[in-house]
Amino acid sequence: MPMNRPATTVLAAALCLLTGACGSASSGDGDGDGDDKPSARTTETAASKTGYPVTLENCGRTQTFEKAPRRVVVMNGASVAEVSTLLALGLQDKIVANQQSYGRSEVAGRAAAIKALPTGDIKVNEAYDIPRESMLGLRPDLVLSVTTYGFDQKNGFATREQLEQVGAGSYVSPQGCDDDPSEMTVADSHRLLRDMGKIFDVGDKAEKLIAESEKNIAAVSERVKEKTEGEKRPKVMVLFSNMSMGSNDFSSVFAKGIVNDILARAGGANAFENAARTTFADLSKEKVAATDVDALVVIGYNDPDPAAYAKKLFKEFPQWPAARNNTYVTLSDSMYLGPSNDLAVRKIAEMLHPEAF
Repeated sequence: MPMNRPATTVLAAALCLLTGACGSASSGDGDGDGDDKPSARTTETAASKTGYPVTLENCGRTQTFEKAPRRVVVMNGASVAEVSTLLALGLQDKIVANQQSYGRSEVAGRAAAIKALPTGDIKVNEAYDIPRESMLGLRPDLVLSVTTYGFDQKNGFATREQLEQVGAGSYVSPQGCDDDPSEMTVADSHRLLRDMGKIFDVGDKAEKLIAESEKNIAAVSERVKEKTEGEKRPKVMVLFSNMSMGSNDFSSVFAKGIVNDILARAGGANAFENAARTTFADLSKEKVAATDVDALVVIGYNDPDPAAYAKKLFKEFPQWPAARNNTYVTLSDSMYLGPSNDLAVRKIAEMLHPEAF
């Protein structure tokens, strides 16, 4: 994301992403797929298989929903996971204010659908998000935040307690409780779908989307495995196009998080996985030049031409195998927490292992 604004540091924290606070609806999934892992910090405490009330514990806070929310506010947080999940579940008519947008999507029509959502005519704060008084003025009954940052009073936001006092629920997306998504996986995307399905009583649709995603990813992984058994995994550099978040030349390079899970399922590995303990590595040009990069994944965030950035990098680092072979792919929302990780797995696998397709 080209980010020349004070919110750059906010973006890094939110992305270091992604992609909130508390609670929501629930019905037990009982599918044994492991998505309800402790790291998601969301557990069912009471609910029938369908209908209300449903109760979730999310980030240590328990909330019960007596009915489906009808006035949902989606905070920015440098994510599109939450708004994309609502759209995938057909819940766009429940949104009264949305601050999320990448301007691009691997899903046909999604970027336009997000752009068409109401914004609440809010004057955002320096973090490019909704300040406390404006939030309360929207009269929400559910507020979605990427991490707990969006409910922090010292940042000028409405707290979970303040929202509860006006009858609004709140929800922090998976891995957002500690504002550290470095351990995030595709399972967290499915967890977000499942939780929203429970809150809005569209669990069957959520489970169908999850099953389809799992099937698509498994099919790709199997094809790649058959063609690459025993071979070295290509080393992939994943970064944002034209974005700076640190002091070095390359500060938007992914080291940890959901991208590593996506790469692994596509038959690749992160070239900079050991460069940092956090989601992003802040790298010098010399460090990048000294690393063999077999392929490039450029994530476009409101960038109309991320391919141009990939080509620029290839000119700058002609020694990379990726540059010699012109091996890159541009992606957007499918590389993050959200309902479309299967598309990223497929596109990356096709780039890395074209012989398997």
